[in-house]
Amino acid sequence: MSDTPPDRLSVDPASQFFNESLLERGIGIRFNGIEKHNVEEYSVTEGWVKVSVGKTVDRHGKPLTMKLKGKVEAYFRDTDAA
Repeated sequence: MSDTPPDRLSVDPASQFFNESLLERGIGIRFNGIEKHNVEEYSVTEGWVKVSVGKTVDRHGKPLTMKLKGKVEAYFRDTDAA
């Protein structure tokens, strides 16, 4: 496998950016230098993450998200040297 994570990835199986094998491998996200654990989707080149807002869900049972813009760094957790 490649040591470079994809530019865009989502945890929602209905999304076209969902990739189960990459999610099982473990993706870590640093947003503006801070480790985030509640990221639902991200885009490195566009510089945004969608984070879940608490435990609130919409009428379809999906978590409500908020889009934040800034510097996004994605990495694989199994090869994280830092």
